[in-house]
Amino acid sequence: MDGLTITAAISAAAAISGIVLGWLGRSRSVRQDTATEASKDARLQADIEFIKRGVDDLRIEQRAQGKRFDDLTERVTRVEESAKQAHKRLDRLEAE
Repeated sequence: MDGLTITAAISAAAAISGIVLGWLGRSRSVRQDTATEASKDARLQADIEFIKRGVDDLRIEQRAQGKRFDDLTERVTRVEESAKQAHKRLDRLEAE
């Protein structure tokens, strides 16, 4: 074998190994990018679920607050009626 053939064989082997190593590096990079994206998506999904639970809790609290307000309104109405009756009784006692 002459020097030219050896040089051509080494050049071809170097080119092929460069292509193979480049392809392996690219596929590794794609896998890492996929894993990173999946991690970001999972984190985002968890954050969205946390926000949804918070909104649900706020809705439940708002309903409970509305119920307490309705109960308080009813109690104030009863107290006003009772006070009105008490004033009428006091007026009758003062008139006597």
